[in-house]
Amino acid sequence: MIAKCLAALAGSIFCLAALADGLPPTVLQALKAAQIPAASVAVVVHPVDAAAPLVAHNAALPMNPASVMKLVTTYAALDLLGPAYTWKTTVWTENAAVDGNLSGNLYLRGSGDPRFAIEHLTALLRQIQARGIRRINGDIVVDRSVFNVSDVDPGAFDDKPMRPYNVGPDGFLLNFRALRFTLQPDNGRPRLFMETPSEGLRIDNQLHTGNGDCGSNWKDLIKVRLIPENNGNRLEFSGNYAARCGEKPLSLAPLPAEAQTSGLIRALWKELGGSLNGEVRAGSVPPGAQLLTQHESAPLADAVRDINKFSNNVMARQVFLTIGNDTAPATAERARQRIVDWLAARNLRFSELVLDNGSGLSRLERISADSLNRLLLDAWKSPVMPEFVSSLPIVGIDGTMKKRLNGSAATGRAHIKTGTLDGVKTAAGYALDALGQRHAVTFLINHPRAQAGSAAIDALLVWVAQRRAGEKMPVLENE
Repeated sequence: MIAKCLAALAGSIFCLAALADGLPPTVLQALKAAQIPAASVAVVVHPVDAAAPLVAHNAALPMNPASVMKLVTTYAALDLLGPAYTWKTTVWTENAAVDGNLSGNLYLRGSGDPRFAIEHLTALLRQIQARGIRRINGDIVVDRSVFNVSDVDPGAFDDKPMRPYNVGPDGFLLNFRALRFTLQPDNGRPRLFMETPSEGLRIDNQLHTGNGDCGSNWKDLIKVRLIPENNGNRLEFSGNYAARCGEKPLSLAPLPAEAQTSGLIRALWKELGGSLNGEVRAGSVPPGAQLLTQHESAPLADAVRDINKFSNNVMARQVFLTIGNDTAPATAERARQRIVDWLAARNLRFSELVLDNGSGLSRLERISADSLNRLLLDAWKSPVMPEFVSSLPIVGIDGTMKKRLNGSAATGRAHIKTGTLDGVKTAAGYALDALGQRHAVTFLINHPRAQAGSAAIDALLVWVAQRRAGEKMPVLENE
């Protein structure tokens, strides 16, 4: 059979009997080297202006997409909400300030802003003081009611509860709920600086200096424990930090939402010279309260860029819930239904689709390579196409693809979103061939050895980049 097909190829005859699962030989070779069977892979390559795909392997098989599920969420958000959509974090009072004193409470209402950070909170607190409030004689009340979501166990997914990517959605998400630390080698004990202020949190540095190399798992060698105390919390660091690591940043999410919000707001208000007689607590803006000021976020298009370029799970979950905020408060169920309805309206009925939180950080989410590629083809013809495509990492240039395929035929010629979970490796986006024809590309791997599948994905992107229009796909029979 192989000899017959080689002869057919020599005569430019397409040999259907030797499709080898419809995959280019270089991809098959990379899969074989990685010990990943073709049955655990789904691939579609479809020119954006053609009626039929070039490659369609296991196209209808439902698979876990990992972070490429963000493509569904972000395209839906851009189309349903509009690229210029913004979030507004508002400040409310019941009484007017007199001589700098506010009798009663100050209310902060969140909007689900996915990247409301320290600098935005600081600017908002400055606006409050500029409007005559320096001393608050009541409480600062934080209203998170824009989202109606259950508490998320941050350790449930991978037993790493303090990693910021495991933070659940929050109607008043502040600084991704993260605290930033800096580690520096020193004689005996590494130095540890807390760069994010948090009133009531004490740092207990019990780290030891390690003598080995600084491996990629250096974070796993540091143990962090939150210990409640009478006057706040103590964050204990223990384990080893190799001197060869040099200075490194470490972001953690060790505090519950209310404790993190309270500590940061109190610290910043105090730094700005304000005083607070009450506490920072959860609550709702009461009827009759008056709007004092607000912070308006950057547009949705900017958030989508951060989500896709850097695979930000927390932001993706915030945007996912915002899609469901057409009937407040937003729920995950409403977000899922609105996306499904939107897909159906665009004649994209994906019967196998399973949406969980819209970020891909899930063991439940499913989509087929065919459905994902159809979404990409639809997005290419959409008015929001420029914002959507520009949000994807450029191969060998930036985002999660910055260090992939540098100096290859695919460098700078593909916008590709990647995804990774244990047992899952995925990629999807757009790639240019040698003559400038653009293709929608989807590659999904679900297999225990999926992490070894990067070379197969790269091989497909290079194959597309080197392909010339009209060429038949060179194929070999499976061994």
